[in-house]
Amino acid sequence: MNKRFSCLMALGFLLFCTRSQAELVVEVTKGQADAIPIAIVPFSSPEAAAASFDVSQLVSDDLARSGRFKVTDRKDMIEQPHTGAAISFDDWRRLSNDYIVVGQVQPLSADRFNISFELYNVLTRQRLLGYQISANKPGLRLASHQVADMVFEKILGIRGAFATRIAYISVLGTVPHRSYRLIVADADGENPHVVMQSNEPLMSPSWSPDGQSLAYVSFEGRLPSVYVQLLKTGERQRVSARAGVNQAPAWSPDGKKLALTLSTRDGNLDIYVMDLASQALTRITDDPGIDTEPQWSKDGQNLYFTSDRAGGPQIYRIGIQSGDKPRRLTFQGSYNARARLSADESQMAFVTQEDGGYRIATQDLRGRGDVQVLTKGHFDVSPSYAPNGAEIIYATRDRGRGVLALVSADGRVQERLVSSEGELQEPAWSPF
Repeated sequence: MNKRFSCLMALGFLLFCTRSQAELVVEVTKGQADAIPIAIVPFSSPEAAAASFDVSQLVSDDLARSGRFKVTDRKDMIEQPHTGAAISFDDWRRLSNDYIVVGQVQPLSADRFNISFELYNVLTRQRLLGYQISANKPGLRLASHQVADMVFEKILGIRGAFATRIAYISVLGTVPHRSYRLIVADADGENPHVVMQSNEPLMSPSWSPDGQSLAYVSFEGRLPSVYVQLLKTGERQRVSARAGVNQAPAWSPDGKKLALTLSTRDGNLDIYVMDLASQALTRITDDPGIDTEPQWSKDGQNLYFTSDRAGGPQIYRIGIQSGDKPRRLTFQGSYNARARLSADESQMAFVTQEDGGYRIATQDLRGRGDVQVLTKGHFDVSPSYAPNGAEIIYATRDRGRGVLALVSADGRVQERLVSSEGELQEPAWSPF
């Protein structure tokens, strides 16, 4: 194993480690200056079982955490209407609200409820949205996220991602007694579920396009192998355990292939594509430099990857057809790595080095290629876009601990997800 590869593995391990089974606490560290004022009135609920879960509070929390909305405090509400007909619009306008959401939770059976809600423009008194969602009691949390998604999209024109999930790695303990957990949680950090636990490192979780499976790297037996695990049943399959390196799996858009990094006998790293049904491998890159961290294009015809073939880590794009040549995409700075694409492929997020620290940056892929550095931490790594492209989740350090953080794609809103125990790393945002 050559020296360059050893250094890369050490850096990769640092870039991808931090978090535990404890629920995450979300803190908005920087909100949008012109946040939209909105009132989410407590929903009426005559049924005690439904009242035990506060739907409207979760909708309020979601919108407030996005940093794009300024939610009216309940103690400042002078009335609590539950239908549009009961809204005194002049009073809510005097409270400087632009929008108001009212609703009800009604029992349909012993364990099934109907959530009905309406969204109004306070200034025009126009009813913008009215909808009903049916859910059992365990499903009230997901239904509440869906309400927030619909309100978010109606006002901003951007599909909400509150009802999606995140995967990440948690590390507990200290060397040599460390425990690694692959965890899936709601996008707000609630409902954490341990997918895999090991005393050896777990790395690089990657969501399948249908959101039903995760690919990841496990060092069971002290050798890196790529596994695919079905979340619903826990069934998992080892799909790559070749001699040397097996790392950085990435699903193709059709879910039939994995791009991954493998090493040749001399320890050199290149990008390959594996057909999951046949296990057939297609070599994509063949260069003396280190080629790693593949990411698929939306159409499945190209791969973005990190390579040091020009002397330092930079991001390239290459077609998957035989004979295609790589094209370098990043030129600003001496270190640019770990490319991730927004859903519409208009923007690329990556890790860049600036003022001695690692930061999250984005590059415009459809215009002049402008680069914007979004974060100011010393060790901001492992970016992953929300499926709507509005936010990026990443790993960072806070007071010596690994935490997760979020930044809006324009850099205006920043949040932090802190665990009560363990260190967090390598977040991956699920598809819709």
